Amino acid sequence: MDATSPSTLDAADLRLLALLQDDASLSNQALAEAAHLSAATCHRRVQRLQTLGLIDRRVAILNPQRLADITGWGLSALVEISLDVQTAEALDAFEARAVAEGAVQQCWRVSPGPDFVLVVQVGDMPAYQDLARRLFTEDSLVRNVRTFFAVKRAKFGTALPLPSGGARAQG
Repeated sequence: MDATSPSTLDAADLRLLALLQDDASLSNQALAEAAHLSAATCHRRVQRLQTLGLIDRRVAILNPQRLADITGWGLSALVEISLDVQTAEALDAFEARAVAEGAVQQCWRVSPGPDFVLVVQVGDMPAYQDLARRLFTEDSLVRNVRTFFAVKRAKFGTALPLPSGGARAQG
């Protein structure tokens, strides 16, 4: 199997992925030291992981509660949406509209049950009502909307579980 194949992840690759999931702001030197690699090897491996599409992007994750405390802005909701028809065109069209909305943090097509589950972050209830009007009410294909407003976030994570040890990960 070729070294650029996604199914050839060794223990060092998995260490790098785990470290980057925990803190993507590490310098290459700090990352190399933590992964027990030379700086050049570390840089080359991270570039390979990016080329393989395993690393989408590096971002800062904001604390929504602290942001809300400072700005007064912050209402989180989980929204289930069912469409009248489930043709590929109707599903794709709604998905494109949802993904284009800045307030939609996540958009999942799900089955069975509703067609979509959205994770939404807006400033307040009037902002949610405006989003609901634009995204749900004005769309004639939207049949049902169920919204759950968050009262407490007990856990939030972005790290994906990775295989442990030096075993090869399957892509």
